[in-house]
Amino acid sequence: MSTENGCAEPKLVTGDAGYVLEDVPHLSDYIPDLLIVVGRSSPRGTHFRRAGPRQKVCFESDEVLACIVTCGGLCPGLNTVIRELVCGLHDMYGVNSILGIEDGYKGFYSRNTIPLRPKVVNDIHRRGGTILGTSRGGHNTSKIVDSIQDRGINQVYIIGGDGTHKGAAMIFEEIRRRGLKVAVVGIPKTIDNDIPVIDKSFGFDTAVEEAQRAINAAHVEAESIENGIGVVKLMGRDSGFIAMYATLASRDVDCCLIPESPFFLEGPGGLFEHIKNRLKENGHMVLVIAEGAGQDLLRESMKDASGNKQLQDVGFWISQKIKDHFSKEKKMPVNLKYIDPTYMIRAIPGNASDNVYCTLLAHSAIHGAMAGFTGFTVGPVNARHAYIPFYRIIERQNKVGITDRMWARLLSSTNQPSFLDAKDVAESKKEKPPSSQLLSDDDGENLHRENHSGKSYFL
Repeated sequence: MSTENGCAEPKLVTGDAGYVLEDVPHLSDYIPDLLIVVGRSSPRGTHFRRAGPRQKVCFESDEVLACIVTCGGLCPGLNTVIRELVCGLHDMYGVNSILGIEDGYKGFYSRNTIPLRPKVVNDIHRRGGTILGTSRGGHNTSKIVDSIQDRGINQVYIIGGDGTHKGAAMIFEEIRRRGLKVAVVGIPKTIDNDIPVIDKSFGFDTAVEEAQRAINAAHVEAESIENGIGVVKLMGRDSGFIAMYATLASRDVDCCLIPESPFFLEGPGGLFEHIKNRLKENGHMVLVIAEGAGQDLLRESMKDASGNKQLQDVGFWISQKIKDHFSKEKKMPVNLKYIDPTYMIRAIPGNASDNVYCTLLAHSAIHGAMAGFTGFTVGPVNARHAYIPFYRIIERQNKVGITDRMWARLLSSTNQPSFLDAKDVAESKKEKPPSSQLLSDDDGENLHRENHSGKSYFL
């Protein structure tokens, strides 16, 4: 059946309580004897509670004393999250008592607090960094919870990465052990995008965008001179998402090296051979490398006085290796320029996309805390914002799957060798966790599901 404009009539399936599924057409709708192959049954997936405001709240506005703390490294959008937490608490729930904890976790017991009001934070989203200051370490669970209890704080908003969330989980457990009415909420932050479960972390889009400037500069330098090579080192200690996405966005990169994909320098299929081929074809080349790539190669020659493994400057190292190798090639002298924008890309304000995302994260966190949920972090799962228990965030790191489609797209874009053998591929498939998350709203109604085959569907 078709409508007047020639389109097929909507396929509507109704159910209980006014449930209506606007389905897509299926071949079996008009081919009655269609053979349908039934696949293996798979687990239904994991449910997460849908983020958002609730009808019932557990805190009166005038009884709330909230605090905000930023921990770990800098990230674009930190000030935006702080601003939206303050303004959201004040504008949506009438909360007036909000404290800023200075310099990370140690600020709970060693520094004074900063009173935060909407006027104080009004334009901080235009600045990079964090107005509260930050630090690594300094976590002392007992002292932190003592400070929270002594000050009468009953909502704690913690902005940080996986290490910060491990500390947040310990704070939550100690608060629960003491039986305190205190909501502990995490907001995931890392430009490396290595936090699991969530679709992405805030600041990542901005970091990828800023990395383009360094790659463009490397490309200009390389193509402006005979046998020019531009090397760009980007952040990515254990996960190569920034390098991968920046490479795909640029289209000027000839090779991308990340921690998840081992590589070798010499011999057939090695990096030097690829560089030589690209120089012969194009006369120039751009190489992007994540800071955590190739560390196994460096450690053969670079260790500290105790013999401990260190994260060395792989960008400088690989630049020197390339120069040394091609200095032996009499017919192919190279001109190499090394660009390291590592800390530049994280010290800038969030872009428009990240600013919107930071607002959604902050509001979701506020709604959850006011409703009485605790021990959770917020983030989008399959494009739906959800409340995720701390233990799911800290159980592993999110990493690039070198057998996934996105990495295959990168290999197609750069035409670089995979540097893999059959054993590497098999190991990668073993390590890849199942992708299955299911969201539910406050009443438990299923909203979105992704099964273990990676196929998503709505209910």
